[in-house]
Amino acid sequence: MSTPNKDIEKVEVRVKWDPSAAGEPANDLDIIAATYGTDAPYGSPAYLVHFDSRSPDGTITLNRDSRTGQGFGFDEVMTLELDRLSDAYARVVVGVAIQQRDGRKTFDRIAHTAVQIREGYTTLAEDDFSSVGSATAAVVAEFVRDSSGSWGFRGAVRGFDGDPDAFASVMGSRAG
Repeated sequence: MSTPNKDIEKVEVRVKWDPSAAGEPANDLDIIAATYGTDAPYGSPAYLVHFDSRSPDGTITLNRDSRTGQGFGFDEVMTLELDRLSDAYARVVVGVAIQQRDGRKTFDRIAHTAVQIREGYTTLAEDDFSSVGSATAAVVAEFVRDSSGSWGFRGAVRGFDGDPDAFASVMGSRAG
């Protein structure tokens, strides 16, 4: 799921999944973006964007939010306008977390999960979370600004175990 694309300007991260079976708690997946400053690209995030929020400058926005996975096509969509993001930020990490309100739920317990990362009509990466089936959250993309100011894309799905709050605090750590 990796590509050496550089000069990324505006991307969409899209996630879809099937609703839970009748009588079961809802499947609720959330896209989370964490933005890191040039002074601490692997420290604590400068800010997070997720449901009910957006970046302070409007460059990262959750356009579609689903709490059930019902509907056609992609259930959650987040737009990242990297070309407009302040020079104070050097890194943006995007992940997907499963809400754990009704007990532990992992990717392999949710049917037909998929993530797609696109710039315009170009698909940068796609994945179905099968490689991290026992995880409750996963990093799906990393965008890094180089010394010339261009954004590059690193796609790699890395699974985590924990609730969305715990995931948000560690999702931008260095891969171990």
